[in-house]
Amino acid sequence: MATIEKRTRDSGTMYRVKIRLRGYPPADATFDRITDAKRWAAETETAIRAGRWFQHVEAKRNTLADLIDRYIAEYLPTAGLRSTAPRIAHLNVWRAELGKLTLAEVTPARIVAARSKLLNTTTKRRRAMTPATANRYIASLRHCLNIGVREFQLIDDNPTRKVRQFTEPRGRVRFLSDAERDALLRECKAHSEALHTVVVLALATGARRGELLGLRWPDVDLQRDRLTFHATKNGERRSVPLAAFAAERVRAFAKVRRLDCDLVFPGNNAHPLVIDKMFNDATARARIEGFRFHDLRHTAASWLAMSGATLAEIAEVLGHKTLAMVKRYAHLTEGHTRGVVERMNQAKLGGGV
Repeated sequence: MATIEKRTRDSGTMYRVKIRLRGYPPADATFDRITDAKRWAAETETAIRAGRWFQHVEAKRNTLADLIDRYIAEYLPTAGLRSTAPRIAHLNVWRAELGKLTLAEVTPARIVAARSKLLNTTTKRRRAMTPATANRYIASLRHCLNIGVREFQLIDDNPTRKVRQFTEPRGRVRFLSDAERDALLRECKAHSEALHTVVVLALATGARRGELLGLRWPDVDLQRDRLTFHATKNGERRSVPLAAFAAERVRAFAKVRRLDCDLVFPGNNAHPLVIDKMFNDATARARIEGFRFHDLRHTAASWLAMSGATLAEIAEVLGHKTLAMVKRYAHLTEGHTRGVVERMNQAKLGGGV
């Protein structure tokens, strides 16, 4: 129940509002005008009954830095994320830019201003910050604020909801021609059996570099010709079949495996093999320009598309939860789509009317 007390002082008349509701902490405020006092009383009483007033108070009491620190200390260790380092790096930037503001002061306008400043910086590789990278920074802040709303209950709304994302360029599709494939595999084999096997598996399964280099022999089923990836980007375990040449290559490689480590591709001190330089050297010797290791994944997806696989099938093989990431290969499935449409038309409209 709200009560309003009128107080007359030398400085003028003031109106003090007190709200006392059973089961809720008290709230009070002072105003110069009775209309403002009544409005605040009605809005605050409604907010208290709806459970929002506590968050309103906490948003004025806690800074963005407080939330970020709590998010990193309490949420991230139990979130089950494959890697938290990029997210922490993003949040450290937000702490430096807006950390001193209370959560109530973190508005969409201030976030946009900080993002504009971010776009004028360079990355660790001394490249200009791209809109896509800026989107990743916003995504990290958005999730932190979402946890502040849902779990910590420090704020009742997430200001990043009103911050639009930049439009990102369509995903890159660079895949090997038959001649480039032969040249690359030849140079990889000349370098080492390990590099050759990694590249063959990347082409055969579409697996990511980290998935392949983190592979352990217990995850290799030579009886059923399957690989199981546990540390995937989306956090879900994925199993992919091995066929033909890839299965033969793994069997041959298993005969010369190291016995002091269960990694399929071990490097120094039982750590995964580092292949960046050797792969770049192999592409240079094969005279393949503008090709990265991740493009082996694009190559596998493109080959699947050109072999008649649907987008859903490609997404399943690559481990994507949605079709959005594989739509870049849609133009390569046109022949398969045409075949499906032609069969339907022949079956249903072939005889005419």
